[in-house]
Amino acid sequence: MPATTPESPDALSTPAPAAMRQPDRAPPRILRRMLALDDFEDAARRYIPRPIFGYVSGGAETNASMRQNRDVWDELAFVPKALVDSSRRTQKTTLFGHTYDAPFGIAPMGGTAMAAYQGDLVLARAAAQANVPMILSGASLTPLEQVRQHGPTAWFQAYLPGDTATITALVDRVARAGYDTLVLTVDVQVAANRENNVRSGFNTPLRPSLRLAWDGLIRPRWLLGMFARTLLLHGMPHFENMGPRVPLLSRTGERGRGNRDELSWHHVELMRRLWKGRLVLKGVLDKNDARIARDSGVDGIIVSNHGGRQLDGAVAPLRVLPGIVSQAGDMTVMLDSGVRRGTDVLKALALGAHFVFVGRPFLYAAALGGVPGVRHAIRLLSEEIDRDMALVGIARLADMRRHLLMNANSFDG
Repeated sequence: MPATTPESPDALSTPAPAAMRQPDRAPPRILRRMLALDDFEDAARRYIPRPIFGYVSGGAETNASMRQNRDVWDELAFVPKALVDSSRRTQKTTLFGHTYDAPFGIAPMGGTAMAAYQGDLVLARAAAQANVPMILSGASLTPLEQVRQHGPTAWFQAYLPGDTATITALVDRVARAGYDTLVLTVDVQVAANRENNVRSGFNTPLRPSLRLAWDGLIRPRWLLGMFARTLLLHGMPHFENMGPRVPLLSRTGERGRGNRDELSWHHVELMRRLWKGRLVLKGVLDKNDARIARDSGVDGIIVSNHGGRQLDGAVAPLRVLPGIVSQAGDMTVMLDSGVRRGTDVLKALALGAHFVFVGRPFLYAAALGGVPGVRHAIRLLSEEIDRDMALVGIARLADMRRHLLMNANSFDG
């Protein structure tokens, strides 16, 4: 049986600690205008400096994969069932033995704390309060130990080279921090060709320059509310969880990537022997790779093209999802890249996904509104799923099957 099962209406979830259920501050008024996840992007564009927003929002080369990630959802249409009693519908979903309140979580995003004040902690706290998983990126600016303390529903995602010593040390550190789920990203063999970063003046670490200073000055709310506040209260942020510790702002610092193009199935098998928790591979698009992952003892995979940020022209994950599910066996199959609506979530579930992850909109929400902003975004997506379940004619997510979909451009005679 898969490690993920939709729950009955009476299923109970594990509540977050009482302290985590308290909002950090009053919700900003701007949230009143946020009616869907896409609404956060335009507001964030006006708040976040151009180089950082370009890094977050952009893809690789021509952004072809990014566009496909969104367009693919429109190729499927619902065939709703009439007169179904859906009054006791529930979104509760059990993933790796933990019952969450929704079938979605927060995808890993590097550099979150460049856009949002204490962004990694904001996402972790909001996810714990909403009882959904959040995956901390290995490219984050907050020590992984601290994030796990603030977010008991957090997982950790690693970028690793093909080096036994580095892998062993990282696995040991993640285990000591108390994480129960480790995600290895497998689609970052080399750095992507992100031309948008060059055009917008973005580097990691950020290089001090007159252009960078100007980009910050014309975004005073970010400059004072995020950057200056961070420096005053916490000092200069550093990349904490991958390679040498490098400050966010540096003329000479370099983030080490290591020999990621040497990473192979041999190293996955090493991680499986070392890591006693749940092991997930992120970035799988080939059904034969799914079969190898299953045979290697992997617990789950995330079907993903890195949000269109690695290989431009890589297939949209939704297109290959059914084939991957056919080879997954007992593995939990999850999906990210381009999920923005409750209808997207239901379509992914109908094609065999057990769970989905959403990235950029939650980062924008964190930048604009902190924990209340992320909670608002989570609530919007959850309310959409609830409404869509009733309109499709299901009471349980397990009832969301392929027969409730059809090709949007075909006719059923």
